[in-house]
Amino acid sequence: MKSINKYFLKSKKIPIDKFIENVLYDKKYGYYSKKVPFGKNGDFVTSPEISFLFSEMLALWVVSLWEHLNKPKKFNIVELGPGSGKMNSTLIKVFKKFPDFFNSINIFLYEKSENLKKLQKKNLFGEKVRWIKDFDNIKSGPVIFLGNEFFDAIPIKQYKKVNNILYEKYVKLDNKSKIKLFLKKTNSKTIKELKKFNLIKNQSFIEFPKQGFKELDLITSAIKRLSGGLLLIDYGLLKQVSSDTLQSVKNHKKNILFNNIGNADITSLVNFNLLKTYFKKKTLKRNNVVTQEYFLKKMGIINRAQILSKKMNFQEKSEIYYRLQRLINPKQMGKLFKVIFAFKLEKKFTMGFV
Repeated sequence: MKSINKYFLKSKKIPIDKFIENVLYDKKYGYYSKKVPFGKNGDFVTSPEISFLFSEMLALWVVSLWEHLNKPKKFNIVELGPGSGKMNSTLIKVFKKFPDFFNSINIFLYEKSENLKKLQKKNLFGEKVRWIKDFDNIKSGPVIFLGNEFFDAIPIKQYKKVNNILYEKYVKLDNKSKIKLFLKKTNSKTIKELKKFNLIKNQSFIEFPKQGFKELDLITSAIKRLSGGLLLIDYGLLKQVSSDTLQSVKNHKKNILFNNIGNADITSLVNFNLLKTYFKKKTLKRNNVVTQEYFLKKMGIINRAQILSKKMNFQEKSEIYYRLQRLINPKQMGKLFKVIFAFKLEKKFTMGFV
């Protein structure tokens, strides 16, 4: 357990979001710095890894948005947290089928982990992509941000109300280098911030994506400056829940949160209702939140699978439909995953949402 000390370098008592940040993203010891977490040999699998059909539908959505904007000569696409680069690889394959569109685009990848950057560079070698650290480098043309399972991986703050007093959840190391949770009374500044989002009333337990909102601040200011939008796909809830949604996974199985520290992924459920409030405050318009099943079906994923399967043998057909079911079946990813689109555009763009 001594090895856990390295996540408490500056202080032995830290808020839970800071602890998760250290565990996941520390440049030397962080989970994303040490291993490739995706795929069969990793700890979890994402939609682009399950089926290329997912990325194809997103590619068609992006091309349609470009057409909707009267085919601008310069069009920027930013993928947030691109994982293995698999989604981007499929996007590019589809984009190449639309030469006018392909000539007009710049593709940027926004990635925090140097380890994953190396993997992406390997998978996207020689392609029309650039890695960026901030969005100020994008000078002109509309910008569309794409985030699949981006927001759930950003650490969250947790608060608990006891006798009407609000406390923040912290973690500390005891004398035996074991992790202990404790509560620390919050200040008036925090209470004010949470009240802005209507989070304190009737809630005994609150999760707040402070760091996630900082990322969204940068994204929304780029959208306001250049026009465009943000498409987020993630697993989460439509209503505020008064419960702890932090979860950990290792080898495709649930992991106890403080077990395998630094060797297991930690995420939380995205509160889409809170996202809606956030975008409203930022004066961005948004479409109604829909499920991944709804969005992909509206984009024609079943029809695409049918066309492809005509040329397939039985085994290939079984495989494509098995993977399709994982994406759209309500009992699998279909209902749990939600899609939100926030934008600043002259004309509303509702494809995939109505």
